[in-house]
Amino acid sequence: MIKLCSHVFILLLLASPSWGKTVLVLGDSLSAGYGISVEEGWVNLLQESLDDTGPKLHNIVNASVTGETTGGGLARLPALLAKHQPDIVIVELGGNDGLRGHAIKVMQKNILGIIQLSRDAGAQTLLLGMQIPPNYGRRYTQQFANAYNKIAQTQSLPFVPFFLNKVALKRDWMQADGIHPNEKAQAQLLTNVLPYLRPILQ
Repeated sequence: MIKLCSHVFILLLLASPSWGKTVLVLGDSLSAGYGISVEEGWVNLLQESLDDTGPKLHNIVNASVTGETTGGGLARLPALLAKHQPDIVIVELGGNDGLRGHAIKVMQKNILGIIQLSRDAGAQTLLLGMQIPPNYGRRYTQQFANAYNKIAQTQSLPFVPFFLNKVALKRDWMQADGIHPNEKAQAQLLTNVLPYLRPILQ
């Protein structure tokens, strides 16, 4: 009887959602699914992918907002951390800062603030790197891309070097504005993120 009970207890533990992790995606239109249905977006595909590989343990919370900047994300984060208590925060922000020509030092400061708030709440951070078109000149464009590398190195973060890798230059995977990926690109965006996320889900 004792042996049977112990086996049942182990099975209940293995099936318990407390063994899974909550992942908060703090992003902009690229993660909010701008121009496509929410179901087609890479964040929803992430939830489906994790559900397919085992028991439905991990919970993906998409807190992405179209037009969001690093400053906006930083301002919203405390309430999101308190509400969802995530184990992992995926930071997909900065693209709008760059497109608007915001100061890179301010963007860096905001991202560092997001990382620190996440750490204080007991959450790990996965940083998604971004690149922008050379609208503001080669120097700004290069400094923008380098900012993510520097943050990842100094903070010892898991880091996706370029979130739109294999997508940005593929015209038939982009919407008419040339900025937002369409539904065809979402699986590749997920492929870009998963190898860096899976190790910290363990």
